[in-house]
Amino acid sequence: MNIQELTNVMFKEYPDCVDSVQLANMLGIKRTKTYELLKDGTIKSIKIGKDYKISKYNVIAYLLGGEQI
Repeated sequence: MNIQELTNVMFKEYPDCVDSVQLANMLGIKRTKTYELLKDGTIKSIKIGKDYKISKYNVIAYLLGGEQI
């Protein structure tokens, strides 16, 4: 299975684009670690206003060590 196929299986209850709170819940981590991963670019995201928007694809790619888009 490739990452694109896994987006239909993993985290089905989440939308295709998540915010930082949802990301923390997906990964089971605290807020500070979430923002650390986003600010240093470990998980690629887009900052809109004061919040980040993260592709579910990138979350799964991060977990599997694959290439993020």
